[in-house]
Amino acid sequence: MQQIQVDIGPDGGIRIEAREFAGPECEKATAFLEEALGAVSQRTRKPEFHARRGQRRSQGTGTGGGRHGG
Repeated sequence: MQQIQVDIGPDGGIRIEAREFAGPECEKATAFLEEALGAVSQRTRKPEFHARRGQRRSQGTGTGGGRHGG
C-alpha cells in the first residue's frame, strides 16, 4: 500500500517519506507537501528510486537548521 509519512522533529524539522511508490512517482505524490511546507533542504533518493516497485524516499523541508532526510 502506498503511504506518505510526515515526521516533525523536536526542532521543527520536517521529514517526508514516500513508501511503495515506483520511480519518480514519489516526488509527484509529495509535491503538494513540499509546496505547502517550504523549500526542500535535503532530498535523498534511495536505491528503490530507480526500481520499478517498492519506492521509498525521504527528504527534509522547511526553514532553519537541523533537518534530517534519512
